Amino acid sequence: MDTRVVKKKLGLKERYAAMTRGLHWETTYQPMDKVFPYDKYEGIVVHDWDKWEDPFRLTMDAYWKYQGEKEKKLYAVIEAFAQNHGELGVTDARYINALKLFIQGVTPLEYYAHRGFAHAGRQFTGAGARVAAQMQAVDELRHFQTETHAISHYNKYYNGLHNANHWFDNVWYLSVPKSFFEDAYTGGPFEFLTAVSFSFEYVLTNLLFVPFMSGAAHNGDLSTVTFGFSAQSDESRHMTLGIECIKFMLEQDPQNVPIVQRWMDKWFWRGYRLLTLVAMMQDYMLPKRVMSWKEAWEMYAEANGGALFADLARYGIRKPKGWDQACEGKDHISHQAWATFYQYGHAAAFHTWIPSKDEMDWLSSKYPDTFDRYYRPRLEHWARQAEGKEGRWYNQILPMLCQVCQVPMLFTEHGDPTQIAFRETTYHGMKYHFCSDHCCEIFEHEPKKYSQAWLPVHQIYQGACYPEDINPASPGDSPVREVMRYYGIHGGEDNGEFSTSEDRQHFRSWSGRMKPQGHQE
Repeated sequence: MDTRVVKKKLGLKERYAAMTRGLHWETTYQPMDKVFPYDKYEGIVVHDWDKWEDPFRLTMDAYWKYQGEKEKKLYAVIEAFAQNHGELGVTDARYINALKLFIQGVTPLEYYAHRGFAHAGRQFTGAGARVAAQMQAVDELRHFQTETHAISHYNKYYNGLHNANHWFDNVWYLSVPKSFFEDAYTGGPFEFLTAVSFSFEYVLTNLLFVPFMSGAAHNGDLSTVTFGFSAQSDESRHMTLGIECIKFMLEQDPQNVPIVQRWMDKWFWRGYRLLTLVAMMQDYMLPKRVMSWKEAWEMYAEANGGALFADLARYGIRKPKGWDQACEGKDHISHQAWATFYQYGHAAAFHTWIPSKDEMDWLSSKYPDTFDRYYRPRLEHWARQAEGKEGRWYNQILPMLCQVCQVPMLFTEHGDPTQIAFRETTYHGMKYHFCSDHCCEIFEHEPKKYSQAWLPVHQIYQGACYPEDINPASPGDSPVREVMRYYGIHGGEDNGEFSTSEDRQHFRSWSGRMKPQGHQE
């Protein structure tokens, strides 16, 4: 009779290794370099993939159990929020416009990140990096779903939430986040992880999720707060992946240092430009504010980021180019962005307004060196104009866009907030325009890539953003009206002045805040 073999139960460490790296094998009928060609063409040198430290430390069965518990709690809150008409418990209908911008410009990025990590997870020779990227791909898909489910409840009651996917692919201001991720996942796998896992997730993501979710809580939006907390526990793992990727590359070979530094310069600046939309949301779109964009930048970027780059200095890494300009910009970008969207409020898919006197006073207290001097006079001028015979002013001229970040040319020169920053360069006989030295430098390093950028304003002028039955040159046609029809934005419902909007009227009626006839509001 054969002796019975007693199978030893694996410990957690051995089980993790067996269920992740243990599934890897060396190919024989095709060379490894041919099976995994993309992790070499960027110039990154890897001597030992076993040095990769796994940031997730989860097997797939443990992952599903862990996330399943979070899903139960999240959807219980979302269901209770809907049953108790939580959409009426927010402070003001103006707040819903922050959710509109979030589902239009942030939620689709989660799906883009899912696609990018799924692709990167196939490209690394090392099993540890492949497992980490594939795990994060699942995380990002989950985030897209939970954010969509949470915010979709508001679509039953408010305008501007009904066509987010189509808008993300077409509308002018949404090309800013879209171009960021398309730029990232058309790079190589190491650049993608530097762009998304390091620059966006590790350095910049707290500027989005922490202050905005705190703002949601402060404004009575329990649904959004819950999906934010549910996602934030995943974000901590994503941040760990970002720093591990950077340190792995830097420790593998000195040749990697200048490549990584150039990527840090590029992706810090691209991420900073993307966060312009978040700065505006924080300072202008939350009726009750927790902190200003300036305070958030000082806490999460200057303090945390400064410590990070001090730590990376031992590898020969310095702070990214543009760091000083970004730190100066904390006093300006939210005001400059809101002024731009106020002018083009008829061409966006959310409402804009002039802040109240109390809100301007709050901005003055948070920006004592800049707001009253540069931005309050302009807002007060527009307020007087809206109350007079001329009515609210809308800019009918399409703005010039930066060829790289695709933000309208609204930013000012470093050290002089009275002068619009403008740079240009020539490539193959064509002139290209930029909002800063840093965007210009990014273009000049990869001109073939950025010269092909899909710029919404160019597409409009070329006639590519009109319904098929419209000739934009026909007398009597309104180009702006027809572009809005092509976008699927309902003029006056989804956008325009908030004070005369259906959203405001419905919210005041449903929540019982309409005063009896004859009373002054």
